Amino acid sequence: MKQLNKWQSIIFLAGGALMVIGVGGFALMWLQGIMCWVYLVGALMFSTMQAIQSYEGNDITIKRLKRIQGFANLLFVLSGILMVDNAYQLFQPLFSSQIDYINYLFNKWVVLLLIAAVVEVYTVHRLDHELSKKNIKE
Repeated sequence: MKQLNKWQSIIFLAGGALMVIGVGGFALMWLQGIMCWVYLVGALMFSTMQAIQSYEGNDITIKRLKRIQGFANLLFVLSGILMVDNAYQLFQPLFSSQIDYINYLFNKWVVLLLIAAVVEVYTVHRLDHELSKKNIKE
């Protein structure tokens, strides 16, 4: 696994912290107009740094887990976009009625975030197990 340098590690950790702060504030309905952007910026930082941490080896299992992790990162960013939409209702004009908008898009960021979090936990656990099994330094 490619190591992150000092600044990339700081950006990675700050992105994770911003994600937690943003989701917490948004879920508790505290400054939702700001917290959705805090989460989205954190998700972009976290996902970008995780994508930079690539694997150059030949192990197909680790490559597969990194692709799955990339899918989780995409879901994190999409949940941030839907969170921004939840606060500002940017996509509402794309639907024919308010009911359709609420049925198909409103508050669906929670589902994407839950799926992304479960997939992320799984891939991090499995990557750690595979890398330690093969004695690959992270």
